[in-house]
Amino acid sequence: MANIVLVPGFWLGAWAWDKVAESLRAAGHDVLAVTLPGLEADRTDGAGIDLAAQTRFLVDEITTRDLTDVVLVGHSGGAFAAYETLDRIPARIARIVYVDAGPVANGTSLLDTLEPAQHAVIEAELAERGDGRYTYPFDPTADPEMLDGLSPADLATLRARAVPQPYGVAASAIRVGDEARLKVPAHLITCMFPAEQVEAMLAAEHPFLAEFAAAERGGVHGLPTGHWPMFSRPADLAVLLAEIAG
Repeated sequence: MANIVLVPGFWLGAWAWDKVAESLRAAGHDVLAVTLPGLEADRTDGAGIDLAAQTRFLVDEITTRDLTDVVLVGHSGGAFAAYETLDRIPARIARIVYVDAGPVANGTSLLDTLEPAQHAVIEAELAERGDGRYTYPFDPTADPEMLDGLSPADLATLRARAVPQPYGVAASAIRVGDEARLKVPAHLITCMFPAEQVEAMLAAEHPFLAEFAAAERGGVHGLPTGHWPMFSRPADLAVLLAEIAG
């Protein structure tokens, strides 16, 4: 059985993994789901929260608990802290799994991967809120592909429990440099893009996937749904993670 650490993406806490974690524990795995700094339910602003703070927290969680042979799972924007954590403590990580996400090159921020129009929306809300955070509406009419597969109950839960995201995390450039990170098998669970398309991009040496391509390849796994499979397909996601944990 494996030590599986589940890292949620932007706006979410450990609670987002509840159904997946329950299935994995029932299968005998030890599971730790985390809430990254800045995403606590009672957080009132984003002051002092950047990617480095989240990475330090995640490293501390793993080392303080003396976890080894960890299957580290990062969803969406949470994959940035997961990848930096792999870089900091590669000897403790047996596999890293990116859920509808992937590693990016050293010096790249999540904002660098967004379109200018998306930047403008975030900047406008930051100015309006004034607390260094921004939200996501979870509105299927505005973003049907991202929210594909979510039931009305799922959407209600996300609207009720998701918290504003600290801007400093998205604006932080990732910092990695330990070549040992590339020796840890890396898996990609792709939801919004067909696995075949991702494999074709890898074969074509697409620059967006260069960091993943440079790692010890564990495989690309298709799980067709929207961007939040822990809600839309939790049982199937748990099965995939258990198979990857091996």
